[in-house]
This record gives sequence, structure tokens and C-alpha cells, in this order.
Amino acid sequence: MFNKILIANRGEIALRVIRACRELGIGTVAVYSQADRDSLHVRFSDEDICIGPPASRESYLNIPRIVAAAEITGAEAIHPGYGFLAENAEFAEICDRSGIVFVGPTADQIRRMGDKAEARRTMIEAGVPVVPGSQGTVEHLEDAKAEAARIGYPVMIKAAAGGGGKGMRVAASPDVIEKTFTMARNEAAAAFNDPRVYLERFVQRPRHVEIQLLGDRHGNLIHLGERDCSIQRRHQKLIEESPSPAITPETRQAMGEAAILAGRAIGYSNAGTVEFLLSEDGSFYFMEMNTRIQVEHPVTEMVTGVDLVKEQIRSAGGERIGGPPVLSGHAIECRINAEDPEHDFRPSPGRITAFHAPGGPGIRIDAHIYAGYSVPPYYDSLLGKLIAHGRTREEALGRAYQALEEFIIEGVKTTIPFLREVLRHPDFVAGNVDTHFLERMREAG
Repeated sequence: MFNKILIANRGEIALRVIRACRELGIGTVAVYSQADRDSLHVRFSDEDICIGPPASRESYLNIPRIVAAAEITGAEAIHPGYGFLAENAEFAEICDRSGIVFVGPTADQIRRMGDKAEARRTMIEAGVPVVPGSQGTVEHLEDAKAEAARIGYPVMIKAAAGGGGKGMRVAASPDVIEKTFTMARNEAAAAFNDPRVYLERFVQRPRHVEIQLLGDRHGNLIHLGERDCSIQRRHQKLIEESPSPAITPETRQAMGEAAILAGRAIGYSNAGTVEFLLSEDGSFYFMEMNTRIQVEHPVTEMVTGVDLVKEQIRSAGGERIGGPPVLSGHAIECRINAEDPEHDFRPSPGRITAFHAPGGPGIRIDAHIYAGYSVPPYYDSLLGKLIAHGRTREEALGRAYQALEEFIIEGVKTTIPFLREVLRHPDFVAGNVDTHFLERMREAG
């Protein structure tokens, strides 16, 4: 096992990794930008190094500075968290060449799943169900028109190097395919410096359900059940839960087996997530694979009792994983963002003047904020996550709502009032949602 790990991230995930390392008896090194000098991950790590100005490209995305920080402090491994460099194959390769263990999958696995068109081809070859679509990328408008006609409208045009909802456009009919195709390519080029796109049939009213995988370097691979991430806005998740209220035992087994097939197709190791679209008729289709720890990993931890971050570290250190866990109860996660729901969720940076975290049975808070903390304008607006666990979904929902009622964050606008509204919506309570639920909810006022 490692003696020291550098955490190449910030915020709540950096704190989460520090806690896991402490339980394993591993020393930690925090890196931080000048904007994060007063952050809790800096305070609670064993060592810390400033790696640059506030801008991400000069700090948290600066590979030479992060690797140099690891070498200077003698860190044997780097945990990338999520976001930033977590799915950067070049970073994983540089770590390997520098004699530093990357706590995650291999560079080849990251690269193959990072290219969405390549991932799609790999899944087809592995026998994993995929949404009907083009066999590869589509570069010319005439080819896009032909593919759309073959697939059938509406079609989704998606960036091959995409993620986070960027470079995704829906063409409802032949009349708009030219405009939509051009816009998707332009967005893909701007977001990823890669204009390649591919086409898929647009699945109407789908749910977003993902399977958590965990593998080791000895060829062992298990899944830890599903998470339902259908409550999202502009492809950004806001509420996640496990198990999914829409999944039958038979579908759960089939989806889990498909996720294992997907992981084995690339010899996957460490923690990863296979994301599926679940249609109204119960059929499901591969969407993408995230080769990192997910923001919503705590819901899986709550229903399985497995510490995924500790398992990541153990796997990277060459240890074997255990067998599949038994799921117990129900967990719901609410993302608390510094955003103003009354004004189209615009970011709300600033100084937090008052902070009180809720508690009680089954309540977990993963957050990095405190009274007096200044939320910087340079990064993701996530302040923390509230996770509620109960014996049943009804109990978990009640605990989550009560905890949101007790949560106090003043000085900045947050998504807490909006989350309470969602948790009390009759359709959400009934589990009758899909990925467009929030759009309909907002339109209805």
C-alpha cells in the first residue's frame, strides 16, 4: 500500500479522498490554486502545495505542476477525483512514465471510452445493446442526412469527444438537420477541440440509469447495483438515487450483466460507471462509460456499505476486490449548488455568512464549505451533497426533505429551495420521471 497520495483536485471530492486515505493510514498531499488557499482540503491534508493562479488551466489542469508537486513531496500515487484531469489519458500516461501510480484505470481504457464513437463501436462488438445510430463519426452534411433518414427522426447528434451535455443537439425532422448538424459540430469543436460527431436515434422520455463497476488488476470485475440519475437539467444531474424505482429485478440483472460485458471488453480496472438510457418499454441502451469516480458515488456506498474511494486506492495498489455486495435500503443524493434557481440557475459566488449542516438518522453530508468561506467564481458551483438513506424509498425521501429543511447556507443563493420543491412533486414521489422531468416541471410553473 502507498505511504503518500497526492490529490489532484479541490472541493468536496478532495476532502473525501483525504478521509479515505486517513482510514487506510496513508499520508496526503493537497494541491491548490491561489483562490483555494483557505479551502478545507488544504487545512486537513498532511502537506500542501500551491500550483498556480485561480484559472484551472494554470493550476488544476496544469499537468507539469501537479506531477512536479508529487515528485517534490515524494507522493507515490495521484488520485484525480472527478472532473479536471480525471479522464485525461495523457495525464495517466505521464504519471506512469514518471513512476507515479494513477488511481484509476489505464490510459488506454480512458482513451477508448473517452472517444464516444469508439466506445459505441466497442460496445457493439461486445454485444452490449446500443441506441440505433451511425456506425462511426459522420463528417459531411449529406452523410448526416442519409444516416438520419436510415435511423429515423428524431435523431440526436452527439460530439465524439463529448461529455457533460456539450455538443449534443436534437434534430426533430429533415427540415432542421442542416442547422442542427452544423451547430453540434461547432459546439464540439469549441468544447473539445474536436468537431467529430455521430448520430443516434433520440429515445423519447428515457430514464438515465447507470451501473457502478469496480475492478482490480487481477481481472476481477463486479457491479454494485444501479443509480437512477434522471433528475437533471441541461444534462447536469441534480438528484440521484439507488436503487432505481423503475427497475425490476430482471432488468437489474440484465443491465448489470451488460455493464460487466462493457467493462470486460476493455479489461477495465478500478471504479467506473456504465451509463444507460432506459426506455418506457423497459429496454435499455448503452450511452457512455465514465472512467472515474462519480459525483453521485455516495448513494451506492450507502446501499452497499462499500467505500468506493478506499477500494479505488486498494485496487491501484494491486490488492484484490471482494465479491458483489448485498444492497440494503434506499439512498437519495441532492446536489447543493451555488446557483440561483429564480434566475435560470445562474452561478452565485460570494462569501458564506452562515452555515449549518443537518443531521439525524441516515443523513450524510459531503461538503467543503463553512461560515466565512468565499465561494470562488472560477470553478464548478457544487458546494456539497446531501445523502439520505432509509429502509425504504419513502423513508429516504422523508429524511432527505427534512434535512433540506434544516440545511442553512446564507450569503449565496443555492439550489436547496428548488430541491425541496422537486422532492415534494407528486410525480417524483411516485417515481414517475424521465430526463425531461425538470423541463416540464419548470414550464408548468
